[in-house]
Amino acid sequence: MAKTVTAADGSQWTVHSTLEWRTPATAIDFEHDISAGRGPTAVMLSIVVVLALILVVWTPKAVVVPAWVVLILVLVLLFFPVRWVLRRPYTLVAAMGDDGEGNPKERWVGTVRGAYKQRQQIARTVRSIAFESRPAVEGPLKPVVTPEMIITTEPTKKKVSADDD
Repeated sequence: MAKTVTAADGSQWTVHSTLEWRTPATAIDFEHDISAGRGPTAVMLSIVVVLALILVVWTPKAVVVPAWVVLILVLVLLFFPVRWVLRRPYTLVAAMGDDGEGNPKERWVGTVRGAYKQRQQIARTVRSIAFESRPAVEGPLKPVVTPEMIITTEPTKKKVSADDD
C-alpha cells in the first residue's frame, strides 16, 4: 500500500508499508533476540498432529462426539495461527523527494503490529504530512539519519601570531 502526498509546503512524500515475516530486531529487544525458526515450529506442529491422530484412532466406536465439541477443538487449534497471521509486523516508510541519486532527501521509518493498525497509522501519517509537512513525531515513525545528513564541522583553529606572546 503506497500513497503519494503533497505536503503543506509543496513537497511530495511517498508513504508505504511492507509486511515483515520476521519481527525486526531493535535495541529494546536485544536481550530477547532469539529466533525460534522453522525447526521447533515443525516439531511442535507434528507433535500436535500425532496426538490428534492418537485421540481419533483410540476413540471407541460406541462414543458419539457432538459436532460442537469438534468445532471448539478446531477453533482452539486455529486460534494461535490466525493470531500470528493477523499480528504480523509492518514496516512503515515515509520518504520525501529525491536527491538525484535515487535516494530520498528525508526518510522516516517505524514499525507497527497488525493490518488494522498499519492502515490506521498510514492514514494518520498522510494526514500529518498534508497539514504539518512532515510525519508526526509522537507516532511510530522516526527520522532516519544518513551519513550525508550529518554535518561535519571542523573545530575552529586559533590563529597564532608572534605578537600574541
